[in-house]
Order: sequence, then structure tokens, then C-alpha cells
Amino acid sequence: MFTILLSLAILVCVPFIYKAKRNTKDVKVNTISIDQKDGLPARKKLNILHLSDLHLENISVSPEELYHLTKNQPVDIIALTGDFLDRKRNIPKLAGYLNALQKLKPAYGMYAVFGNHDYVLKEKDFQRLKRVLEENGCITLQNEHVQIETAAGPVNIIGIDDYSTNRSNITGSYQNLDNGYHLVLTHDPNIILDMKDVHFDYLLSGHFHGGQIHWPKPYHLVKMGKLVRMNMIKGLHYHHDKPFYISEGLGQTGVNIRVGSRPEVTFHQI
Repeated sequence: MFTILLSLAILVCVPFIYKAKRNTKDVKVNTISIDQKDGLPARKKLNILHLSDLHLENISVSPEELYHLTKNQPVDIIALTGDFLDRKRNIPKLAGYLNALQKLKPAYGMYAVFGNHDYVLKEKDFQRLKRVLEENGCITLQNEHVQIETAAGPVNIIGIDDYSTNRSNITGSYQNLDNGYHLVLTHDPNIILDMKDVHFDYLLSGHFHGGQIHWPKPYHLVKMGKLVRMNMIKGLHYHHDKPFYISEGLGQTGVNIRVGSRPEVTFHQI
């Protein structure tokens, strides 16, 4: 009887696992448009390509496939919101993805913040990860900001470090900030709960993977902060009338499967 039940279980599970694995290759390309609400005359739109949670240990998209997914839209800014990897042996692999993104020729550059998985690395390996990013055309931000002059006016790219590992410093990130459009990059979106009185025009994040295994509900995310209990785990949301976006990420963590979620790359028009 046990053998029969085990055989039936395998027959049921194999197609399920096959489909869950195949879902990791089914990348959705989203376009989100954010209108300004400051009452000023309409400015030229900027196109931001946002990627999060590559998790190079479990990714089903090659650099070439990523390039072909993203090459048909002009790109002004590339924003990478953390969790590139958590094993040092995958650090060289990152360069291929960064080179593919550089082929898009972003008008105002590529910018990155780090996530909790990146900080699993030992310090010397983390510094190597940071160096690979910077040597391949990426500006890394750890509780700091840069201002860029664009055709749409000045944009402050504010990189707030990972909230879930207590590395965030909002005050430091905003120190000596000039006037301009405030674009925040961070990994864990729960930080917006601490930003009620902090101005930003738009915030990009990741961290939740859209649940990754979102069936019947992503109960496993409950430990990942208050936003989950507020049913804010993916997509565009507003908190105190300020917009923020949670990417479902491009890679997977733990096991390379997805159920009820899909890997994502997103173009944001601001």
C-alpha cells in the first residue's frame, strides 16, 4: 500500500514541479507610468529599467535572454535593487549580466543597492561583489545619493541600504540633498513604514519575489515584515500618498521554482 501511495504522489508531483520550474523562464516585462503630482508643468518622461533579486544561484534567464527582453525600449536609467547572490563562486557570473545591461546604453547610468542575501558574503567577498558591479559600469549606493542632470530636470538617486539587516540610514542617505526629483532605490520595501515624514517621489524595491510560491497564499512571507500583512508584496502601491513599487524579481531563492508568481523586469516611466 505504501508503495502504491508513493507512486501516486510521484505521479502528481512530477508535472507540478516541471511546471513550477518552467515558470522561472516565463519572464513578464511590465511598464509602469507614474504621473507627477507637484502641479508643475509636465516634464519629459524618463524611462527606468528596474531589476531586482537576480539570485544568481537560481536564475533561469541568461544574459543574452535578458538583453533581448529589454532591448526594444530606450533606457535612461538602470536601477538594480539588491540580492544579486549569496555565494562567492557566483560573483564572476554577475559580470555577464551587467555587460548585457550596458549594451542597452542607459543615458544616465546604472545604479545599485544591496540586499540581505548580498550581506551573507564575508566582508572580503562582499567587497569583491561591489568591485565587480563598479568595474562593469554600475554606481553602488550605501546610504548615499547622487544627483544627475537629465532632460527632465535634476534627479536625486537615493540609495538606502538594506532594511531587513538593520543597515538602513535614511537620514544619512538624504544628507545635503539638493532639490530635484527624489528617486529612492532600496531592497526591502518595509522601509517605507519609517518614511512617513520623508519626501520621495518614487521608490523602487524587491525582496518578496511576489511570494515565489504564492499558493494558496504566501503564508511564508509573514515573517518578512508588516507590508506582507498589509497585502503589499508586489506591484505598485501607495503609502501616505507616495508611490512605491515592489518587483517580483528575476531569480529565485531556495529552490528554482515559481508557483503563482513570475520573474519580472520592469520599465518605469517617471
